[in-house]
Amino acid sequence: MADAMFQSPAFVCRFAPSPNGRLHLGHAFSALVNAEAAGRTGGTFLLRMEDIDATRCRPEHEAAILDDLGWLGIVPAAPPRRQSEHFAEYAAALARLEGMGLVYAAFESRSDIARAVIEGEAASGRAAQRDPDGAPLYPFRRAGVGVAERGRLKAAGTPYVMRLDMAAALEEVGGALSWPEAQDAPEGPCAAIPADPAQWGDVVLARKEVPTSYHLSVVVDDAAQGITHVIRGMDLFHATSVHVLLQRLLGLPTPIYHHHRLILDESGHKLSKSNSATSLAALRAGGATAQDIRRWLDLPASALFPADSPYPTPRM
Repeated sequence: MADAMFQSPAFVCRFAPSPNGRLHLGHAFSALVNAEAAGRTGGTFLLRMEDIDATRCRPEHEAAILDDLGWLGIVPAAPPRRQSEHFAEYAAALARLEGMGLVYAAFESRSDIARAVIEGEAASGRAAQRDPDGAPLYPFRRAGVGVAERGRLKAAGTPYVMRLDMAAALEEVGGALSWPEAQDAPEGPCAAIPADPAQWGDVVLARKEVPTSYHLSVVVDDAAQGITHVIRGMDLFHATSVHVLLQRLLGLPTPIYHHHRLILDESGHKLSKSNSATSLAALRAGGATAQDIRRWLDLPASALFPADSPYPTPRM
């Protein structure tokens, strides 16, 4: 049921790619949905570079993203916000949570976690609980390593991550959480969606070498950029539960969300750089125009390529 209390007179949205490769059709769809929603509402479209991973994110990729967006006819209202330039803000947010006793250092490696999951499944005869992305929940307890031992391990330079104590965080918040989800269109009426952050377990908020993670930086960035409407793919729908929790803990506003359909390849998988999805640059080199991209994505209606298209058909 639509809830008018979630409506906002302002409309500020953003497109937030990682500059670790070329944009593909899935990126084009999300960027166009954002930019066109801003255009329809007289709002503001902003750009963010999620370049936390310094080993993979490069200036030439950022330049290519800007070039692709310009080719699509998308012009952000301001220069991009780069996450790599705001580590101090993320560290401050992390320190605030740490001061509340809600985060802790965890020193188990990925192989330690995998081994514990296997052993736990063998002992219980049941499959390990998994998060919405299908990964096993962190199988250890915060109390398993004492404060003094954590300090010693940190001092020794042992690799670690900073995890959110989910149980403590939920106790701190108290009561139910929800977020406003725009229905049908980014600027459409909203419904309250119940949030269930517990299904993610003790999520990682930072690493030894990087004082943030996607979950932490995205809520800090959205608040810093004044984002009123987060328009992104359905693959991030469940992650919104974690973001709403962090927003409440940090005293940050919760934007209106709209999770759009994904663009899938012919095998039904989401387009991604890791799966070598055909880039916009390759399509351009093959003679495609910006209007071809819009036509193939069938904006704003259902996403179907023309029958004679040589490219994979997007699906709902």
